[in-house]
Amino acid sequence: MMNRRNLGRMAATLAVACSMVPWSAMAADEAPDALIKRLSTEVISMVRDDKAIQAGDINKVITLVDKVIMPNVNFRRMTAAAVGPGWRKASPEQQKRLQDEFKILLVSTYAGALAQVSDQTITMKPMRAAADDKDVLVRTEITGRGDPIQLDYRLEKVADGWRIYDVNVLGAWLVQTYQSTFAQEVSA
Repeated sequence: MMNRRNLGRMAATLAVACSMVPWSAMAADEAPDALIKRLSTEVISMVRDDKAIQAGDINKVITLVDKVIMPNVNFRRMTAAAVGPGWRKASPEQQKRLQDEFKILLVSTYAGALAQVSDQTITMKPMRAAADDKDVLVRTEITGRGDPIQLDYRLEKVADGWRIYDVNVLGAWLVQTYQSTFAQEVSA
């Protein structure tokens, strides 16, 4: 049964997944809201077509995330923001380990949500950004069974297109949510 918590997890998983869809040559010129819509549609389609992902196969989820979402996320920026001041003090090896652990945490936390994807649809909200903005907010809403789920993305413009660097699920920004977890780990 799809409840609000599972749908929220699905939204967060979708957010992580959307940040991993591979770049195409056109992506450099693709508008940020068009990128999110394309990635969301692609991820939902892939999940619906893959029984192993629906069954919660963590290896398949990791493959989906690596192949589809990660190329579209500034994961270094996301991890650095979640870690906070400790990031600058970490060695390059420690930073890599932090990124690897953060990815495992995200995938593990939200893998079960992908199994819940069935009849959900993504509605794009109007985007308020100037043509020359380098940092934008793309707002979406997931509808299906139950109440709609707010799912927003912060994106930055880089040399070869837009990259996601934070995700808001039901009013909670991902980076901010994990800051206390990382603060405890870094201080330990």
